[in-house]
Amino acid sequence: MRGLTVQTFPIFYGWVILAAGTLGIIMASPGQTYSNAMFIEHFLKELDLTRTQVSALYMTATLIGSFALPTVGRQIDQRGCRKAALAIVFCFGTACIFMSQIESWIGLILGFIGLRLFGQGSLCLVSFNVINQWWVRRRGTVMGMAGMASALLGVGTFPPLINRLITTFGWRAAFLFLGLLVLVVMIPVGGLLFRDRPELFGLSPDGDPPLPAQEGEPITLVNDWTLEEARKTSAFWLVASGLATIAMLITGLHFHAISIFADSGLTRTVAADIFFPIAATTALVTLISGILKDRFPIQYLLAASLALLGICLILATHLTSFSMALVYGVTMGITAGLFQMVSGVVWADLFGRTSLGSISGLATTLVVMGSALGPLPMGYAHDLMGGYRESLLLASALPFGLAVATLFMKTPER
Repeated sequence: MRGLTVQTFPIFYGWVILAAGTLGIIMASPGQTYSNAMFIEHFLKELDLTRTQVSALYMTATLIGSFALPTVGRQIDQRGCRKAALAIVFCFGTACIFMSQIESWIGLILGFIGLRLFGQGSLCLVSFNVINQWWVRRRGTVMGMAGMASALLGVGTFPPLINRLITTFGWRAAFLFLGLLVLVVMIPVGGLLFRDRPELFGLSPDGDPPLPAQEGEPITLVNDWTLEEARKTSAFWLVASGLATIAMLITGLHFHAISIFADSGLTRTVAADIFFPIAATTALVTLISGILKDRFPIQYLLAASLALLGICLILATHLTSFSMALVYGVTMGITAGLFQMVSGVVWADLFGRTSLGSISGLATTLVVMGSALGPLPMGYAHDLMGGYRESLLLASALPFGLAVATLFMKTPER
């Protein structure tokens, strides 16, 4: 019955998967740093912690959460995206609700683990995977569409929404609202709409003519790589290093966004509102880069994202006016748009779909570990030197160097 429903759907079911997976990416927002940044000042005040301490807790929690992602990826391969999504959503919504009740640093780190593992890590992982399973030939274009929507409705919507919820009802009520929102929206979406690879239903990716296969028959694609094969290639580690670096530095910038803007004399409201131009630019660039991805080697997009991130770090030391903040936001948006496109499709492009959960699970672990390392150095630098300038300028050398290395990367071949 399940296969018949998918096969007889009025349009190619991949479009439903695209919508459902995109919504999953959007609803992972409460676990992303751009959302958590809205709560940092309240943690500092109410839990009596320093910026370095909160940064260290966030780093530790993100690292702990990242270690479970390879297991999550294997479970997605073994049990399918649908069952995995339901378990992930339940845990993520519960973690958000738990955050509304914390009273100490112990509760804060436990809450951070839940948000980062099940939101930023697992929900994004399963949502990207389910889209990649249904789209191959037009993967760049459809992932660009997903990125555009998730940027506008995620990055562009959640920070201002959370800021308003906190201002009106308090930060605890804001977390409670986010947890209920995740559960109410994503449990029906994951349970009713997520489906595993199209070959299991006698269909082919992209809506192409179906392959001769029985429903439920296991499919192994002969040109796909195993996890063991993929991690022996230099391309895997170079791409993972580039993505991890972007995640690390963007996370640091987002985590301390309120403080970075305040050091330049800009208000909390400006810092929150600047996320909209970031989101709008991210959306546009993700769509455009998705189209470009289907025509150019993907390492060019990764190299461009790394180079722009270096520029963004330099701009963050010159936020002397709203116009400079806007330039910074647009540059950040371009960087994030390219990053979102590359991270969403690169593993399926390089290594195929059969072991996608396992391969992307390991890669996501490295990326999340990178994001964990971003806030602490910046927070420590602020507490030690009273500002961010030196740490940001020093950090800009890393993405510039990786951008050059990425341009010369060779596509892995058997």
